[in-house]
Amino acid sequence: MGRVTAREKVLRVRDGVVSERVDTLVVEEPLEVRLNGEPLSVTMRTPGHDFDLAAGFLVSEGVVARAADIAAIRYCAGATEDGVNTYNVLDVAVAPGVAVPKASLERNFYTTSSCGLCGKASLDAVRTTSRWTVADDPVRIDGRTFTVMPDRLRAAQRVFERTGGLHAAGLFDARGELLAVREDVGRHNAVDKLVGWAVRENRLPLRGGTLMVSGRASFELAQKAVMAGIPVLAAVSAPSSLAVDLAADAGLTLVGFLRGASMNVYAGRHRVVLEQDTAASPSATAAG
Repeated sequence: MGRVTAREKVLRVRDGVVSERVDTLVVEEPLEVRLNGEPLSVTMRTPGHDFDLAAGFLVSEGVVARAADIAAIRYCAGATEDGVNTYNVLDVAVAPGVAVPKASLERNFYTTSSCGLCGKASLDAVRTTSRWTVADDPVRIDGRTFTVMPDRLRAAQRVFERTGGLHAAGLFDARGELLAVREDVGRHNAVDKLVGWAVRENRLPLRGGTLMVSGRASFELAQKAVMAGIPVLAAVSAPSSLAVDLAADAGLTLVGFLRGASMNVYAGRHRVVLEQDTAASPSATAAG
């Protein structure tokens, strides 16, 4: 297996004082994912939980949705001349009857904002390929529960503590309990690793769950939540306009700038229970 961190000498300058030290860096290496032996995708990732990463990516692609859809995942022979396995190539064999993308890789499932297609085409693609709907998920979460998620996620980031250079994705239940966490140099990879863990454990759809991410909420992360059946996406930073459009269209609750006791709710307001809602309820009024 590949290393997660590496040690490098650096020149450190602090308030005019120059010194040399050894710094811990997060490792970034390519991972090629093959599907039934055919190349499908290459992503730059932090080694670790590679099987989860591949499985989660295939959930986002609409290829698999349960553990039984995956027949096997294995590392292929590496790229070195002497045949040493680099652990940077994975082959996923799907079960008989599972449809696979064309070898040409002309994906017609969905697109990220970097692919140049219009927003409406992206939204329509996710709507037509998602196996579950999140709009009817009845979960409601106390606003105070959201405020504990960032600290709990940060506390679980073991590699981040050593490097300061990793994104994280955590799955929380409605009570704010952290069920699983994954880290990666790429925020989309961290989410794929988390979703991949869930599909391999036969937990999809993740009804009642909240996906918490350590960075911003892009369209790509919103669609990954929808494809995994997650009704709530929360981020410590800002969402993109297309992520908000997708959340509103799909019935996803989208929370941004979740820091301390502050947050912005961009979509799915009905799932966020605030103190003022309780105070204004009929039962509370009658009791007064």
